[in-house]
Amino acid sequence: MTEIKTINADEAYQMVQENKCNLIDIRELDELEMAGKVEGANHIPMGNLEIILDPNNDVFKNGQIDKNKEMVLFCAGGIRSEMSVKSLIEKGFKNISHIEGGFGSISNSSFKII
Repeated sequence: MTEIKTINADEAYQMVQENKCNLIDIRELDELEMAGKVEGANHIPMGNLEIILDPNNDVFKNGQIDKNKEMVLFCAGGIRSEMSVKSLIEKGFKNISHIEGGFGSISNSSFKII
């Protein structure tokens, strides 16, 4: 069974402040337009994750995402990000987690919504 690392929004915020993770928003574009974006988060819709997070992709080559840092995924409520973490672990990713409660919990934390 795949073990999925789950963190809370405060833990994720601390990791971002310490520059220890890549914060990745996997919500769809219309969700971002309706609810707002998290400042500093990379937006990679769930359907594109496996393509964009390929180690040979430009997001790694140009430094947009640092493959040496933990990938912290979030969606609106936590279900899609949990499924995505499980899928990516099965594809060989090791340093990956998701935020419990997703954007809902992020909105009630120290993260800045823009």
